[in-house]
Order: sequence, then C-alpha cells, then structure tokens
Amino acid sequence: MPDDFTSTALFLGGILILVYLFLSWYRRDPLLDAIPTVGYSDPVLSFISATRYIFDGHRMLKDGYEKTRPGLFKIASFRKWIILAAGPELAEDIKKAPDNVLDNLTPIRDGLQSEYTFKLLNLDDEYHVDVVRSKLTRNITATFGEVREELVLAFDDLIQTRDDEWIKIPIVETIQRVICAVSNRVFVGAPLCRNRDYQALNLTHAINVVKFGTILSMFPKPLRPIVSRMLSNLPSQIRQETEFIRPMVEERFAKLKEFGEDWDDKPNDMLMWLMSEAKGVERSLDGLARRLLLVNFASIHTTSLTLVQVLYHLLSHPEYIQPLREEVEAVVAEDGWTKAGMDKMYKIDSFIRETQRLDGVSIVLATRLVLRPFTFSNGVTIPPGVLVAVPAGVAHRDEEVYNNADKFEGFRFSKLREHDGDGVTTRHQVVSVSPEHVSWGLGRHACPGRFFAATELKALLAHMIVTYDMKFEEGKGAPPQLWIAGVYIPRSSNVMFRKRQT
Repeated sequence: MPDDFTSTALFLGGILILVYLFLSWYRRDPLLDAIPTVGYSDPVLSFISATRYIFDGHRMLKDGYEKTRPGLFKIASFRKWIILAAGPELAEDIKKAPDNVLDNLTPIRDGLQSEYTFKLLNLDDEYHVDVVRSKLTRNITATFGEVREELVLAFDDLIQTRDDEWIKIPIVETIQRVICAVSNRVFVGAPLCRNRDYQALNLTHAINVVKFGTILSMFPKPLRPIVSRMLSNLPSQIRQETEFIRPMVEERFAKLKEFGEDWDDKPNDMLMWLMSEAKGVERSLDGLARRLLLVNFASIHTTSLTLVQVLYHLLSHPEYIQPLREEVEAVVAEDGWTKAGMDKMYKIDSFIRETQRLDGVSIVLATRLVLRPFTFSNGVTIPPGVLVAVPAGVAHRDEEVYNNADKFEGFRFSKLREHDGDGVTTRHQVVSVSPEHVSWGLGRHACPGRFFAATELKALLAHMIVTYDMKFEEGKGAPPQLWIAGVYIPRSSNVMFRKRQT
C-alpha cells in the first residue's frame, strides 16, 4: 500500500507541476491568436499538444511548415509558445534581428539549465566563447598534428583489429571516447587527455547535462534549486575536474607570475588560453574547472552525435566508401595529414554537411527569446515573452530549396561547389551557415567552435575510411531514430570493423 500511495502521489505531483508551469506562462494575446497553431490553442488542451511535441515533434513541425510556408506557425511547449519560421526568408529576419530584440543566450541557458548544470562562478561572463572563436580557431593548423596523433592512438586503442578478422564495436560509446580524447588533446594536452578516469568524468558530465537540464526545466522555477540539490552530482564532478587539472594550473600560474605571458615551452592549449583570458573569480582553479566542463560538453555532445549519424549514413550507403577513399588517398599523397589537406577533401566535407542537413542534432535551431515586439518581413508581429526559431528538421527538407530534398545525396554539396566554381565555394562548405542550412545556427550567433569541430570530424571520418572495412551486423542496419523534445537521442548499434583489406 505505501508503494502504491507513493507512486500515485508522485504522479499527481508531476501533473500538478506541469499544469502550474503551463498556466504560469499561458496568456491570450491578439498577436499570438493571429498565428496558426499546430495542435490546440487554449490553456488546457494545449497542454496535450505540448506533451505530444515531446514525442512527435517532427510530425507537428512538418504539418505546420507545409500548411503555412512561407509564413509562421506556433507550437506549445511547457514553458513558452514557440513561433516557427517556415521558409528561408523569415529565417533571414531572425538572423538580422539585434540582440536587444531577439535574445540568443537566454534560450540556451534555459534549455540546458546552465545555472544548475554548470554553475559558472560568473554566469554573465562568456569569455570562453571569445577564446573558442578566436584562439581555438586560429590554432587549428598549429594543433592539427596533435589531433591527428591522438585520433590514431585512440582508434588503435579502442578498435583493435587483427588481420582479416571482423570485430564488433559499440559505436556510440566508442565514438564518444575517441572524440573526448582527441578534443582534450587540444584542451588539456597529453597525457591527461588519455586518462580513462578523466575521460569518464567529462563524458558522464556531458550526458548528464542533457538529461538533468531536460528534467529540471519541467519544474517550476522556485523548485529548481531544491530539485538540483536532490538530483545533481555536479559538485562532485567539479571537485574531480579541479583535482585533475590542479597540478597543471598551479605550475602554469607560477610560470605566468615569473615570466609573464611568454616563456619557453608555454603550452598551446585551451586551458592555457582560458588562463590567459579569465578575469576575477573565473581566473581561479575552481572557475577554470567549470569552464573546461562546459567546453567539453559543447565539443563531445554535438560532435559525437554528428559523427554517429555520418557513420550510420555511410554504412547504409556503402557505395560512397570507395570514392571517399580515393579522395582521401589522393589528398594525403599530395598534402599529407594536414589542415590544408582536410580543406581539400570536398567529398568528405559534403558527406558530413548532407548528414547534418537530413539528420541534425535538433529539429529546432536558431532559437531566440523575443524581448520586444518583433515584426517579420511578412508584416506579422510577435509579442515579447515567446520564442522564435527555425524548424530545421523540416526546413532542411524543403523541396523549394533542395532538389530531392528527402533523399540522402552524399555528394550534393561537393557537386554544388564544382558547379559554382572556385569563386563562391565557401557557401557550400560544412562550416558555412545560411537561412537555408542552420545546422550550426545563424549569423553572428552561429557555433563559434564549428571550424574546429568540422576539421575534427573530417579527420576522424577520413581516418576511419582508409583504415578499416566497416559494416553493420548481418541482417541489421541503422537503429530507428529517437527524438525527445526535438533533440536527437543516439541509439547505439554494433558496427563490424576489420583492418582494411583492399
């Protein structure tokens, strides 16, 4: 009986919390009423629509996009109305809007509940973004040799092929570990990047951010500090991260004090860049540990999801393997394993971009919070307090933008680069952003680390293609895709590897 009572109480409590959330933000507004709704519009029934969006968001976006393009439609979430821009013209409006009208940062913080999942000492200090945008990007060429060395070591460690024997590899977990090692070669250097406990810490934190942020966002704001203390293991993770980096940080601070910003053998990695740029409380061991957890999350989460999707597409379309191998081998013969060589791998680049187009990490991107009344170019005005976004999951399949939009064409963008000529090839590269392709976001708020991530993805994919034969298990294919609240949740599949035979 007590167990039944407890279960019933928890269920009813959960329902009351969700109803509270919903009624706390729901309001009628003539400007909102004028925008078509996918699902229900009134406060009680739209609660049903918000629940449906968690499990059936892609279908709801497709319905709204097809009925309103070019126009706007809205969907209820548990926190706010989401206004979706159906068509690249309206996505361009979002891109151009100033930050004091459409806010980019608040939706990210709310979605991840970063106040509780990262607990930065100064939440308003985004200095790490500038470090990623400037120092990480400028050092891609300088650090590429280390990236290459680390990925070879990581794959050799995790995929130990022998002769012509096929071995079974759990692909999601393996890719996450490889990317954690490779990224941290640039973040903290060797040998810490190879430490299994350090890798496990950052991988666990990256996964928990998504889970915990989603759960926490379903509670009313006054309850979040309480729930956070009950559920979160972040304090323990921060302590562990602190102890891992303590020897390096203390040694580097001592050298900064003695020699200033320049000395022989000064490390060229993310930790050093953060130490040089941090101010106030952030320039402490505790502050640096929290920033490294954040940078690791950003790198591991999106890059691993993307590479898993790339591999699922590659193994579902094995006819692409040989032409990709030929391109990699030709480029490496001329330029070696270098950043310049990665830039010449047009087909590798295209394959990744096409995967992002069809199967990105989220079906809704470029989300902004409306701070002031905002009028789109079609004359429709949006009131403050709601979200606007691009429904990427369906916008990337728009037949008015892409021919055969629902079909995977791995060399779609390399062909466009060839067709357009050298003068405008950058717009079809994997790192480019536009209202038609928002995988990295939009405009000045596009992902600042995309240049590093794209180079890393190309290097990883190129290595796998020329080093291994790969296939799904006999009689199996890519696992069915799972989307929860618009976010891709990877389902692991065993992939068969052997040392390349031909």
